[in-house]
Amino acid sequence: MARRLSDYSEADVRVRPNKRGSRPRTKQRPAHEDATPGRVLAVDRGRFDVLVDGVRVRAMKARELGRKGIVVGDDVSLVGDLSGDPDALARIVRREARTTLLRRTADDTDPVERVLVANVARMLIVTAAADPEPRPRLIDRCLVAAWDAGIEPALVVTKADVADPGPLVAQYAALDVPALVVARRGDDPHEGLDAVRKLVSGGWSVLVGHSGVGKSTLVNELVPGAGRATGGVNDTTGRGRHTSTSAVALELPGGGWVVDTPGIRSFGLAHVDAEELVGFFPDLAPGTQECPRGCPHEGVDDCALDAWVASGSAGAGGAARLDSLRRLLAARGGE
Repeated sequence: MARRLSDYSEADVRVRPNKRGSRPRTKQRPAHEDATPGRVLAVDRGRFDVLVDGVRVRAMKARELGRKGIVVGDDVSLVGDLSGDPDALARIVRREARTTLLRRTADDTDPVERVLVANVARMLIVTAAADPEPRPRLIDRCLVAAWDAGIEPALVVTKADVADPGPLVAQYAALDVPALVVARRGDDPHEGLDAVRKLVSGGWSVLVGHSGVGKSTLVNELVPGAGRATGGVNDTTGRGRHTSTSAVALELPGGGWVVDTPGIRSFGLAHVDAEELVGFFPDLAPGTQECPRGCPHEGVDDCALDAWVASGSAGAGGAARLDSLRRLLAARGGE
């Protein structure tokens, strides 16, 4: 016989349990005021090596950080197991404010930025005198990116025993940028290395350059036992082979850290304001004072930069630098 509605009581009600537990959901997150500070040394497939009080700790990113990126050089705060044991895993719960941030894009119009490294004070732009041939326009882009990020740049020319580095160094003589030359001559395989070691001592520096120029070789000389993979140059293309696959920070014996980065084929500057580009060419910028108002410095006949370079005011490399600037402005589509 069917039961009437009046026959039911509260005891007959069956409540389905919450599969996720009975604790109510909340958007409030712990402040982690007791979190321990550290600095990121390496990033590998969602795992981070962090230096915490001299101990290398393996960590993952906490959920509350969301899409906030963590890169080599970032100062972070961690909770959890900070013992550094092989099976231990801490959590990064906070990324601290960055003092500098080196960025690049795939090209000059790509809105997607890629962060290379954070909190470094100096960038070593590494290029070879030959094998592979130097790429001044890439050097110019690296200089712009460094100055835009508030990072002090320096030029390091390797393989000076293969070709004369003089013409390349002269091209940047008008800039207030250190230019160091490294060579292997006879019994001295490290000629010029002491000057590089002195430049990076005590602080955080990043090495940037295209493949095959000797970045990883230089790191192995600066940090004995680093074991960074090295490779040669492709005989067909004349370009270097990629050996480093990710950025990693390595401690210098005399104090300080260097960050080795993968070789780059391009260095987009979409994140740099087009109106500021000329200011990042300090050897050319004074010549714009005689330009007509609103001069785009590219694609016009009355730009004063031509006369400035012709007079020698921009130094021996003025013509090449002006060409580089105008290529950058053209790539930005006249923004």
